[in-house]
Amino acid sequence: MKLVFFRGKVPNFGDELNLHVWPVLLPPGFLDEDESELFVGIGSIIGDHLDPQARKFVMGSGYAGYMGLPDIHDGTWDIRFVRGPHTAEKIGVSPDLSICDSAVLLRAMELPAPAQNVGVAFMPHYESLERGMWAEACRLAGMTLIDATQPVETVLAQIQGAELLITEAMHGAIVADALRTPWIGAKPIYSGHHMKWLDWSGALDIELRMHQLRPTSLLELYIAMTGRGGGQGKAGRLNEMPLARAPNWVLTHSAARHLQKMATLEPQMSSDSRIAQVTERAQNAVEAFVRSRVSVG
Repeated sequence: MKLVFFRGKVPNFGDELNLHVWPVLLPPGFLDEDESELFVGIGSIIGDHLDPQARKFVMGSGYAGYMGLPDIHDGTWDIRFVRGPHTAEKIGVSPDLSICDSAVLLRAMELPAPAQNVGVAFMPHYESLERGMWAEACRLAGMTLIDATQPVETVLAQIQGAELLITEAMHGAIVADALRTPWIGAKPIYSGHHMKWLDWSGALDIELRMHQLRPTSLLELYIAMTGRGGGQGKAGRLNEMPLARAPNWVLTHSAARHLQKMATLEPQMSSDSRIAQVTERAQNAVEAFVRSRVSVG
């Protein structure tokens, strides 16, 4: 059974969690390279891009509309649980299966020690690191930048050590909430990433408050205004030209001041009882799946 998850040009914390979580929680040798059976794990990975002939086992994944909607009733899908109620509704399964994003299972694992002297931190979406000037904005704001492209252990230690996490990356909020670090949700500059936040937060009964970010570059400003997140063409080329330095400087300083204001907002967190409940349900679902496979074997 092969583990499948999204992997782009650069590592991304939320997706790379798959390699951190599943080899620890599943029995040795449970995962292999047999593509006739797919283990569909952490991330917005449910879609019609997966092999239609393969047997697909879904363990806390989400549907975000990045790919086409699959027919999960075609006999090749085994849905053990999904990220949240939006996913359950879109793919047509019982809302009882909307337990939580399976990154919550970090709570059942041994974790790296919290990083020291993190203070208030900001975690951009990994795409924003390339499109914007967030390292400089964090420096100006006096905050720690948490880079979603860094090793999972590094990011986990920083999230655990943060006094407060402001995050544009959804898995920044998911992990912060699981590990009980107060967090403030920042609405992704690219609007295509908005809906999945509501999916996850709905599973935890969180009345989600998302706060607007200010762009740090002309390219981010263009994306925010147009809702286009793919190839930016002329806007992307303009962002790298000497002509863009002055407006990017202004935008970055404005974004830094806005981050400082965001840090004064009231943070969010699911209740202790709710996070414990969904963690137990997710663990039970994984354990039941493993037992079913062992008995079949």
